[in-house]
Amino acid sequence: MAVTTQQLIQWKQQGRPIVVLTAWDYAISQLLDAAGVDILLVGDSLAMVTLGYPTTLPVTLEEMLHHTKAVRRGVKRALVVCDLPFLSYQESPQQAIHSAGRVLKETGAQAVKLEGGYPKMAQTVAQLTAVGIPVMGHVGLTPQSVHQLGYRQQGKTADEGERILQEAIALYEAGAFAIVLEHIPDDLSMRITGKIPIPTIGIGAGPHCDGQVLVTSDVLGLSDRMPPFAKPYVNLRQVITQAVEEFSREVRERQFPEDVN
Repeated sequence: MAVTTQQLIQWKQQGRPIVVLTAWDYAISQLLDAAGVDILLVGDSLAMVTLGYPTTLPVTLEEMLHHTKAVRRGVKRALVVCDLPFLSYQESPQQAIHSAGRVLKETGAQAVKLEGGYPKMAQTVAQLTAVGIPVMGHVGLTPQSVHQLGYRQQGKTADEGERILQEAIALYEAGAFAIVLEHIPDDLSMRITGKIPIPTIGIGAGPHCDGQVLVTSDVLGLSDRMPPFAKPYVNLRQVITQAVEEFSREVRERQFPEDVN
């Protein structure tokens, strides 16, 4: 049975943790979906992971649409969520509706994710949900604000923590079905998780969230730089390198392909 936004809220009520990973193509999404991942996030992290940019800022809406189509074709069960990239939704609610509408209409994804919970963004989320577009929020460290915030942990002071808490509440009240909490202190994520009735999905936010998300290339050991909160479960950089070196050696030594005559 396919995962729905309503089911995610039920899982929070039941205390059933939610598993989220990023995806960027058909092959990866097929594997992750078959392995039982609940939500596949086509994150704008693909700017760095797949396209080689130093930040998430350069990726375009067209590129996000392209990759989300590929991911959606590989999925049978998971909920597919697409990040709205930088400057595809911040200008106005109308721009956000147009961009998010294209995502749902052209890719088959079931929801979009956008960053920030300040008053104007909460109003944008309210307008998106009012026209039937499911929205996942994102507070704490927001990578699209890298030139303003950097990649440091957010919410370490009482004032910062209260601001992030109020942003999360505003996003819930605006109709978001879940909220990503990125790189904030454990006690703050616990407060937010206990305060709002929609799921919190943590990344570098401790064990008290309703679910956890990581960038799949980090989980698989494909990244050349790992964030402090990531955990590689295999070293595919090494596995792939060894496989390619072995193939190269066999070709150069004329051992591949084998002579069957």
